[in-house]
Amino acid sequence: MSTLTQQEFVLGLFEAAPATYSSLRQLGKESFYAQGLPALKAEEYKFTPISKKLETSLIHFSPAKPVKISAEQVKSAVFAGFEGVVLVFSNGQYLPEHSTSVDGISVRLLSENESTPLGSIAKADKDSFVALNQATFSDGLHISLEKNKEVDSPILLLQFHQAQGGQVISPRIWIEAGDFSKATFIDYHISLDDAPYFVNKVVEIKGGINTELTYHSLQQEHNQVIEVSNLVTDIQKDSQFTSTQITLSGDMVRNNLTLNLLGSNSVGNMYGIYLLNGKTHVDNHTNVDHTIPHAESNELYKGILADQSRGVFNGKIFVRQIAQKTNAFQQNNNILLSEDAIINTKPQLEIWADDVKCSHGCTVGQLDEEAQFYLQARGIDKTTAKGLLLYAFAGEVLDKIEVDSLRNHIVAQIQERLGSKF
Repeated sequence: MSTLTQQEFVLGLFEAAPATYSSLRQLGKESFYAQGLPALKAEEYKFTPISKKLETSLIHFSPAKPVKISAEQVKSAVFAGFEGVVLVFSNGQYLPEHSTSVDGISVRLLSENESTPLGSIAKADKDSFVALNQATFSDGLHISLEKNKEVDSPILLLQFHQAQGGQVISPRIWIEAGDFSKATFIDYHISLDDAPYFVNKVVEIKGGINTELTYHSLQQEHNQVIEVSNLVTDIQKDSQFTSTQITLSGDMVRNNLTLNLLGSNSVGNMYGIYLLNGKTHVDNHTNVDHTIPHAESNELYKGILADQSRGVFNGKIFVRQIAQKTNAFQQNNNILLSEDAIINTKPQLEIWADDVKCSHGCTVGQLDEEAQFYLQARGIDKTTAKGLLLYAFAGEVLDKIEVDSLRNHIVAQIQERLGSKF
């Protein structure tokens, strides 16, 4: 795709952008034109030709407007047994009439507070899709946790998507947590029909000192969806941030996760499961930047791939020279259920300090036939035996999800996909 073609490709998005955050949008626009969409040979996207996918798909680069959402749709979408705060979105736009609240949490539209430091954590010059979102998002949400506020119940970001004309949906969320605060977020994407669309999402999370934040992402959209998600967070002194990425469907999905460990005794946890079938393509890219001594990161992603699906895992841990006493762990494990399924995995360490404990690794294999035979020999049918083994494989990540209603929902989806109760 030539530069001129790219400019024409996104012109409708730029022309439709609102007047708010004008200087920020201009910077995003300039950054996008400087970078362009990723080339086919771009190192960071070499296994995920998303530019070609966008060019040849039914996506039209104009913004999707919000669609009407009923109270019944919200009720049916919330997980069984869920008790917590619900924030509802339609094509990236916040719907206060369907949302709930809790003391100690401020929820405002970004357009109501242009002093929000958007782009200070997710940098437009680092990724062309961040730049594109920054230039074109229609509005977004600013969520603030008061100092010393511990939110016991989870906060569900319920995102309904529907774009009949194959338009672009550009969610933008800014979350900031005061010192000594605690909260759990669940970002849940739902398709309202099977029409194609492109989601280009950016979430920035600014943690305070001694905060404990958890961000679960569940992608369960239909198989014509193209999505790029950028989640970037700053983790301060004595704080912990945990991300869990669950991807169950989509056409081509790219998840970018960046953790900046900025204070001593900070901890960053990254967990993920991708359960793929058909021709679904999912690419998980993670980056951890250890900038200070005495910090820790833990990463575990697991993939189960069937049919002609394709997975990509590229995890990078960067340890700066000053970051002595770093403890970093990274692991990616995959099971291929068919000869046509493909996984490209590349765990990476770049270490400039000399007093560290760092390890990484990856595995790719098939289901253990001996273990399956062992279960069948004890009266368990083949389908159930297979399901039990795969659940045990994924269980190490599922156990990290402390919200019972979310974990039960994911288990039910896995059971339905595998055709097995366990």
